[in-house]
Amino acid sequence: MRLHNHRGPRCPWILAALAFVIAANPRAFPAAPYAFSGQQAFDYLKRDVAFGPRPAGSAALEASRQWILSELRRDGCQVREDKFTADTPIGNIPMANLICVLPGRQKEMVMVTGHYDTKLFKKFRFVGANDGGSSTGLLLELARVLAHQPHRLTYWLVFFDGEEAMVHWSATDGTYGSRHMVARLTADGKLGRIKAMILVDMVAEDHLDIRRDMNSTASLNKLVFSTAERLGYSSYFHANRTTGIDDDHVPFVDAGVSAIDIIGLHYGPGDGLFGGYWHTAQDTVEHCSPASLTIVGRVVLSTLDALDKPSK
Repeated sequence: MRLHNHRGPRCPWILAALAFVIAANPRAFPAAPYAFSGQQAFDYLKRDVAFGPRPAGSAALEASRQWILSELRRDGCQVREDKFTADTPIGNIPMANLICVLPGRQKEMVMVTGHYDTKLFKKFRFVGANDGGSSTGLLLELARVLAHQPHRLTYWLVFFDGEEAMVHWSATDGTYGSRHMVARLTADGKLGRIKAMILVDMVAEDHLDIRRDMNSTASLNKLVFSTAERLGYSSYFHANRTTGIDDDHVPFVDAGVSAIDIIGLHYGPGDGLFGGYWHTAQDTVEHCSPASLTIVGRVVLSTLDALDKPSK
C-alpha cells in the first residue's frame, strides 16, 4: 500500500499495556455481539509468520496458502482458489486469491478482505507479522466465528495475493489480486452484488491508530467509525483524523463499489510512513498485539451486523 496524504498529529497510545488488561479481564472493554478472540487471531498470525518471508510466487506463500485453505475447510467453509498469472516488472508470477464463501439467505454480499503475501526484500529477512500476517490471522478468526452464524447477506472472506509491489508501487505494480478480482467479478456480472467491501491491513500494531481514509467510501467510513465509537473504541478509531491510502480497496472504489480500508498507521517508533517497523526486519510477532486484533475484530463484526439488517 502507499500513503497519499496524512494530516493530524501522531499521538502515542498505551495499547501494549492494555493487552494484558484485555487478556486478564475481557469485561474491561465493551462486549461485542460475537465471540471474536483476538488471542486466537494472534495465534493464527504467529503460525503464518512461521512460514517465513512469503512474497508472491514463493514456496513459502504456497505453504501458507495450503495451511489457510485447510483451516478454512476445518471450519466448514466453502473455499476456492482463484488462480491467475500476474505480469510484473520481474516477470510473470503465478498468484492465487483465496475465497471463503459463507452463504446467506440472499445473493447480495459483503466482502471482508486482506492480503496474505509479504513484500519481497533481498537484503533482509522480512516475515511481515503485521503487514500480511495480521490480515491473515483476523480473516481466519472471522471465518471461525461466522461459519455457523445465521446471516441474511452472503459473506465472502477474501485473501488477496500480490498486494505488495514487486519493485516500486505504481498503478501496475501492486494490488494484483484485488485488480484481478474486480476484473473477474465485472466479467462474471457479479460486481453489482457487493453491498460493501471491508479491507483490513496492518491491524495488529501494538499502538493501534486507525484514521478515516479519504480514498474510502464516505458512508462506509461513517458506519465503521460510528460503530467503533459505540463500542468504546474511539481512542483507536480516530474519525477526526484523515489520511489517504492506496490499497486493495481502491480498485473496488474505482469500479463503483462501496469500500473501506481499515489500516493501522502507527507501527513502531518515529514519524515515518506507517511507523518505524513498516517494511523492515522489525515487523515481527513481538511488535504485534492480540488486543489490537480484538478491537478491530469486534468493530468489523459489529459493522457486518449493521450491514446485515434489512434497509427500512
